[in-house]
Order: sequence, then structure tokens, then C-alpha cells
Amino acid sequence: MSNRVRIIGGEWRSRVISFPSEAGLRPTADRVRETLFNWLGQTLEGKTCLDLFAGSGALGFEACSRGARQVKLIEHNPKVLAALRDNAQKLDATHAEIIRADGAAWLRADAGVYDVIFLDPPFQAGLLDKLLPLLPAKLSPEGCAYVESGVAIEPPPGMTLIKSGRAGQVYFGLLKKAEHA
Repeated sequence: MSNRVRIIGGEWRSRVISFPSEAGLRPTADRVRETLFNWLGQTLEGKTCLDLFAGSGALGFEACSRGARQVKLIEHNPKVLAALRDNAQKLDATHAEIIRADGAAWLRADAGVYDVIFLDPPFQAGLLDKLLPLLPAKLSPEGCAYVESGVAIEPPPGMTLIKSGRAGQVYFGLLKKAEHA
């Protein structure tokens, strides 16, 4: 595995995680993660997080490193899943739960509620339009969702885009329930 990404803050700052080369796998860039965690606050102490379509695990492990109480990383690809488990073991990430599942099906079926959801599905799969409307029911009252997309992000009914940016071909934004924005 020659692909690597660095954790940029928290307990595991500067630690490196590895991931395989797989079609559609594109970790969130360091500068975008830095912006995201500035938006969220440098610590996620006590928060519950969901990293849907976890891929490299950069967002989920970053959340663990910054004190999240629990992080669920959902990934379907067996090679990528094996790398996530290996990285969790190397980091001793006892508060990370790695689950093999199709992200879209898992989100529909999961009864959990989260403080932070990372939603970064494969751009070409057209999943965002189907998944964004599910977010309000999956977020705690003050919760937020971070979204990456190949096109500008349009919030679903009941949510407000409170922060957004663009890095190259990637649009990213932070959504909150409309009544808490």
C-alpha cells in the first residue's frame, strides 16, 4: 500500500495511515480536513460520529484523534475495509467501530443518531441526492453533516448549508438542521 494520508490534529497528530489504490477512492485533502475541523472545533470530545463511505478513514480517524467518543466507519470494499481495520489496530483506536456494509443501505437501516456525519460518497454514483434527505433524522439536535461532492451542494429540506468551500474539483460543506443553523 503506497497511498498514505497524515492525521493532522489531536492525539495521533502526524501519524500516517495507509490505504490501497481503488477506483473512486480519494481521501479528503489535508487542507480541506484542516478547514473542516476548524469549522467543527479542534476537539470532538464526547461526540458520536459516522463516517459513511469511509474509504481511507482520514475523516473517521481524525475524529477519533480529536476525542470523539465513538466513530462508526462504514465501508463496503473488502480491500479498503482490511486497511481500515489494520490502521485502527496500529492506532489502538478502541472507539472506532469498522463495519462492512453498503453505505446507502446502512444509512437507511441504521437507527442511530449522530453528532457529526461525514458523507463523502463516490461522486459518479449519484448517491448524494438520495442520501441528503435522510440526514435530518440521523443528526442529534445540534448535530452537523460534512458533505463532499463533485457539484455545488444543495441542502435538502430541513437543513441549511452553514459553511462551504471548494478545492479543485471538490465542493465541500457543513450542513445543520434548519432550526439550529
